[in-house]
Amino acid sequence: MASSDATEKVNKKQQLKLYNYFRSTSSCRVRIALNLKGIDYEYKVVNLLKGEQLSPEYLEINPMGYVPALVDGDITIADSLAIIMYLEEKYPQRPLLPGDLAIKAVNFQVASIVSSGIQPLHNLSVLKYIGEKVSPDEKLPWVQTHIRKGFSALEKLLSNHAGKYATGDEVYLADIFLAPQIDGAIKRFSVDMAEFPLLSRLNAAYKELSAFQDAMPERQPDTPVEGI
Repeated sequence: MASSDATEKVNKKQQLKLYNYFRSTSSCRVRIALNLKGIDYEYKVVNLLKGEQLSPEYLEINPMGYVPALVDGDITIADSLAIIMYLEEKYPQRPLLPGDLAIKAVNFQVASIVSSGIQPLHNLSVLKYIGEKVSPDEKLPWVQTHIRKGFSALEKLLSNHAGKYATGDEVYLADIFLAPQIDGAIKRFSVDMAEFPLLSRLNAAYKELSAFQDAMPERQPDTPVEGI
């Protein structure tokens, strides 16, 4: 029994720790990647609404005060793309990038559009600033404008590449970034997806994948009982 207890302690110490928040689309990307690769991890809650991302303890993990952050033993990575690329290198099972160089570049481009051109513009800190400096009534129009701009670009980019999923008939990095962004656009920001038929079709395909759905906000341990 003692040996078993010791093994359990070692395994727990070695287990990846993901600091994240249920509704964070950046966190959701990493959860999808971990699910696809079949990697167990410890779910560490950072409640953004309570300001826990700005606590001294969390700022030691990520000085930017953002989620997610991944701790793997002595290694800490804070940024969803950096985390996913780290996982891709360390756990080569179930590749998240295609072998074809051109298609790989499209996957990186999609990830960049989402992570640089859409998601940061509806961070809580940005919306708080707009609400205080402009008007609370301008927050939703701001978000919808920038999501539509990004989605329009993605529709055009993927029109020549999409199959069942974003860049063919296999799930790759682009899908990992798209799924949480589309889900959040619909559920949180009431974006009308009628003008984005390709993204809507992809969203329907993601709903059939357990690795994706198990990572969605409504299925996380810190999801409020009253819902999202």
